[in-house]
Amino acid sequence: MEKIRWGILATGWIAEQLAEAINNQPDAVCLAVGSRSQQSADAFGGKWNIPRRYPTYEALAADPDVDVIYIATPHNLHYENMKLCLNAGKHVLCEKPLTVNAAQAQACIDLAREKGLFLMEAMWMKFIPAIRQVQKWIKDGRIGTIRLVQANFAFNIPFDPKGRLDDPALAGGALLDMGIYPATLAHMILGKPDRILSAAHFGETGVDELNSAIWQYDRGAQAILLSTQRLERPCDAIITGSQGYIKLHENFWHSQTVTLKQSGSKPEVVQLPYEGNGYGYQVREVHDCLRAGKLESAVVPLADTLEIMTLLDEMRGQWGLVYPGE
Repeated sequence: MEKIRWGILATGWIAEQLAEAINNQPDAVCLAVGSRSQQSADAFGGKWNIPRRYPTYEALAADPDVDVIYIATPHNLHYENMKLCLNAGKHVLCEKPLTVNAAQAQACIDLAREKGLFLMEAMWMKFIPAIRQVQKWIKDGRIGTIRLVQANFAFNIPFDPKGRLDDPALAGGALLDMGIYPATLAHMILGKPDRILSAAHFGETGVDELNSAIWQYDRGAQAILLSTQRLERPCDAIITGSQGYIKLHENFWHSQTVTLKQSGSKPEVVQLPYEGNGYGYQVREVHDCLRAGKLESAVVPLADTLEIMTLLDEMRGQWGLVYPGE
């Protein structure tokens, strides 16, 4: 089988996770890396055995032998990076969130479809065994009709006025870095809400340090979501149905422990470790889609990615938070 040739755009921590995952796939090769300097590209390429090392993103996108590019830059750069890669004829796996707002996401989706290229948000959470098990239990009716999803993403990160998370010019704050996970989980289980009630607390630089939301559904369900970069609390998720509940233990987006508690029965705790660092599943999904000629994933469909971005936009609209360029 001919190997799929990957390029990695950027050289930070998350890029390292994908490089490791790609190198562990027998049908893939990390062919090229692009950075903002030759020194950084050389260091990253040397660490992960990547032969082609480019000092610009443009040079990476222009490499005729690269099949698909993983975009690992901060989210405020995704829109421009995706346009660069798609216009160069490359399939794209882009780190989450896909963009900073729904308008940008729609533009990138439209461009990918116009060019006939594969595009997927790198929502690796959807592929891990624990999440797949939760979906199966729900589909099988093990806890009845879902009424409530509660999910928290909370870390107390030291304030840094010069850091990305605290920089409003870089679309910093908890929502896009952390809130994307609770939002994706709730959307995966309950779909699009009929109404949203949301509030946020802003720090001294103007980014959302703490936000919460209630997603309400006319059928009687709710999702209660929280994300914060200034408070530490358990980062678990509980899905409650009419006949019991499922708990994704900390940290829910890459949990390896799930509890099923059916009404009238003792809790069943299941260990579901993932392979390697957990990122290989989404790499294999990209491979499967490309070999099947698919332009998007059924697990992370573009319609879901776009809809979640519209919901985050609505939450921000209730806060009065506007990102640069909007």
